[in-house]
Amino acid sequence: MTFSLDDIEKLAPDQASLNAASKLTNTSKWPKLQQSGGSNLFWGECQGSGSNPYRVVVDGGDHGYKCSCPPRKFPCKHSLALMWMISSGGAEFREAQPPDWVTEWMGRRRKTAPEPDAQAGPQPSAPKNIATAGVPEPASEVDPQAAIQREAAAAKRREKTQAAIAEAMDELEQWVGDQLRTGLNAFIAGATERCRRIAARMVDLKAGALGGRIDEVPSRLMELEGEEKPTAAMIELGKLVIIAKAWRRNPDDPEIRRIVASSETREQVLTDPDATRIRSVWEVVGEQIRTRPDGLVSHSTWLLDVGNDTRRFALLLDFYPASSGRRESVFVQGERFDAEIVYYPAKSPLRAVIASRQAVAEGSAEEWPRNSSGDRTDPLLAYAELQAACPWLASAPILLDAGALSVDQRNRVWWQAAGDNMALPLSNAVPEAALGLELERSFGVWNGARLELLRAETRLGRVSFDG
Repeated sequence: MTFSLDDIEKLAPDQASLNAASKLTNTSKWPKLQQSGGSNLFWGECQGSGSNPYRVVVDGGDHGYKCSCPPRKFPCKHSLALMWMISSGGAEFREAQPPDWVTEWMGRRRKTAPEPDAQAGPQPSAPKNIATAGVPEPASEVDPQAAIQREAAAAKRREKTQAAIAEAMDELEQWVGDQLRTGLNAFIAGATERCRRIAARMVDLKAGALGGRIDEVPSRLMELEGEEKPTAAMIELGKLVIIAKAWRRNPDDPEIRRIVASSETREQVLTDPDATRIRSVWEVVGEQIRTRPDGLVSHSTWLLDVGNDTRRFALLLDFYPASSGRRESVFVQGERFDAEIVYYPAKSPLRAVIASRQAVAEGSAEEWPRNSSGDRTDPLLAYAELQAACPWLASAPILLDAGALSVDQRNRVWWQAAGDNMALPLSNAVPEAALGLELERSFGVWNGARLELLRAETRLGRVSFDG
């Protein structure tokens, strides 16, 4: 038993869910579609509005379903869409062994084989019809005068937003000047309250993204030793001034607009004809999960290009409410896949989305690119180059050649280059067993003062340090 259209119609909580599901039955929205041979188990990854796709699994045996999205209705539109593609036969599901997240779900659930009517719960008062789902409403006649009025209103809103952001930049520069006049020690002592006030003002003046950045400054300062904080505070304040000046010089620059106000949607990036596109084999080399002061969780997934002899990275960035709890990661540490990556517009592109993805052969032999090439031995040289192009960057990915981890007299952990005096302090804890272990190559994120070590190659294999 699998799914029929009648089953899907009965399972759907309402007509709106069917309409939404119909828009997700295009296979281009599903980077991965797989099934377990000889069973009614199907799963896939559906790309939503964020960088990371949602994981969806359905069991045709008893019409069970599970999705990693935070839905308000059950089944969600992603589960319904997957059932729909199974029923229509219009999608190709590749046979594969169920991944861990699917087998874990199968092990946790209790198969009671309810009838579709019973599993769907109380029937809604409004009728549902899968045959009409996704059918567009008849096009109404275009009123030329109304179209002109809408365009004029949109232009007026853009003008008001630009004026508000310009006011925000004026207030920000004045605020930075005030912090310098009262002294860096006073700023550091009262950073939480001072940053919260100006961040709220940025949000009021349509510069919400910049407000979020300012709100995170105190937590970055708290990670440092006392003697390091004045220098770090000066750098943070200086970058805010650079952002303000860059916005005034070109407020339409997409990278600056993303830092100050809002980001492009995934669809806008994918349809941008000028966007940088890279097709290669990518490895998941680290994740960073942070709860922000504004109640959102930022989930960063770092990818390394191992299909080309380059030091190219891609950052998949997603946000979700902290109140929804920690989401299951779509990716597995060390996982490799063949994908086309599309970068957001930037002088030195890092943030990206996945346009298409497919598995690569098990045990693919691609190695990590080396940091050294010619006289390029300084592991922070790549960071310096990124800072020169984009001085507003708070942190950047770096590759490290051979080294080891050691502890100083103050119990601080350092990465020490092999045969060199170069050493970088770590911001994250590492297992005691990793101390002294020879690291052939390592990956981390450097913020100008600390290295967050995420993954390393050793003679015992690759190990992760991001928990």
